Amino acid sequence: MPTTQPINPFHVGELKAQANVGVGDVAQWAGGFIRDYLPEQHRAFHTSLPFLVVSGADAEGQTWITMLEGPDGFASSPDPRTIKLDVEADATDPLAQAFAAGTDIGVLGIELATRRRNRFSGHIRGAQDGYQIDIRQTFGNCPQYIHERAWARVPKQPATAALRDTVLTPAQMAQIAAADTMFIGSGYQGTPGAASNGFDASHRGGAAGFFHVDGPNRLQIPDYAGNNFFNTIGNLVSDPRIGLLFVDFETGGLLHITGRASIDWAPRNAHDPDARRMIIVEVEGVLERPAAVGLRWAKQDHLNRRLQIVKREKESDSITSFYLEPVDGGALDPFEAGQHLPVEVQIPGQIGMSKRSYSLSSSPDDHSAYRISIKREDKGLVSQFFHDALPEGSIIEAGKPSGDFVIPSKTAPLVLVSAGVGLTPMVSALHASARQNGRNVWYIHGARNSRDHALRAEVHGIVSGNENLHSRTFYSRPNDADMLDRKYDVEGRITAKDLVALGAGPDAHYMLCGPAVFLADIRNGLEAEGVPAGCIHFESFGPSG
Repeated sequence: MPTTQPINPFHVGELKAQANVGVGDVAQWAGGFIRDYLPEQHRAFHTSLPFLVVSGADAEGQTWITMLEGPDGFASSPDPRTIKLDVEADATDPLAQAFAAGTDIGVLGIELATRRRNRFSGHIRGAQDGYQIDIRQTFGNCPQYIHERAWARVPKQPATAALRDTVLTPAQMAQIAAADTMFIGSGYQGTPGAASNGFDASHRGGAAGFFHVDGPNRLQIPDYAGNNFFNTIGNLVSDPRIGLLFVDFETGGLLHITGRASIDWAPRNAHDPDARRMIIVEVEGVLERPAAVGLRWAKQDHLNRRLQIVKREKESDSITSFYLEPVDGGALDPFEAGQHLPVEVQIPGQIGMSKRSYSLSSSPDDHSAYRISIKREDKGLVSQFFHDALPEGSIIEAGKPSGDFVIPSKTAPLVLVSAGVGLTPMVSALHASARQNGRNVWYIHGARNSRDHALRAEVHGIVSGNENLHSRTFYSRPNDADMLDRKYDVEGRITAKDLVALGAGPDAHYMLCGPAVFLADIRNGLEAEGVPAGCIHFESFGPSG
């Protein structure tokens, strides 16, 4: 039976990185997000992809990261702890021999066209018709900093000689300096048998030019706010060996780099002011493989639309709603409740466009305007720009709504649970549920008090008069006015026992959105109360904005 990881899934390097940054006891809540198996949704995701990004070490112990591609269906998952790959790495691949012999790896599945990604670590070994990967740890990721690209297959070209060196050529430096996407591999080996042993493959993205090339043997990679796990940084704290992969999306060429990394925890001269840390890479080996894969990617920027802020509405002390209409006067692209809107803004002093994804808080039936409700974060570059510098009439760019955090069942009872600004996709889901006659839906929200409680009147209006819709509000710190008017139901924080006590029944699905600590506590609590893991769906929001 699949299980969640023990309460502390982190190794000493990750713990040191978390302590250096001062994010508190991440292990106290992170166990709910790290599993030793692939949930069904993630199995379906990985096996639908045309490629996987894989990190590991060669026979000399150098860390590399590469890409394995195959025809439709080349990846399969016979059970939650196994991935099979009906493909073999090309002989020029820096990890081909290691894969055949058997080795620890880190794997990233990423869908550049929809901004979805998921990671896992495990052990790969040769098998009939390819490889078998035994899963060790799995992680989810948010879609920030992922550039959308649609892929296509082309006839595989005859192998071109790989180019090896110990330093970067001028052409390679130019490619890196212009890149907006890269993949990074790192590893750690500690106590034998520990779940945290192995490798990690992760993605880095930003505006073109955010990788800084100091010369033929030195690179700087900005590190942004994330989930506070510090898997990559933590690995590098313990083991500085690093692998980088740059993809030529137009030609299918792969540029592999191996070297050693150090961390600048407080960069004073960061080329990207949004960077929290800087990874400094000393290059030790370079492998360029022209046309290594038969995939080509095209950026989707031409599909972006210019949207005008036609209305701003203050919803609470920290949350403001922005209503967006197409400048071209055309129809809005449809969306499902729970999906997010990728937005781009040009902030003075920033390199290129700054990108974020914000959940749509409006009804999917409202075809006149999108609504995004944004919390102003203390360190949120983009959220502050929206709040402070974008009045009504301002123009932004946006992609199509996307994301798979959508209502999971059309008929089962539904419990929508949120804290803070996590209410944004839930309000949209409540709107969508109101049109489903006969379905029982509970909207449960937690806030500090009325000053932090956004969209309260709107939710009350949706629920009122519909006997199948129910709501309960929890205030953790009600103020004096709240104590007088009692427009909340419970003083305290939402617990899993509170949710089970609603009586939604054994077939109910729970959608959760809020801070990671909140989600981990509720998710673990629901499972302890007997709610099947497949009936719990969640989305977290990170510290950046």
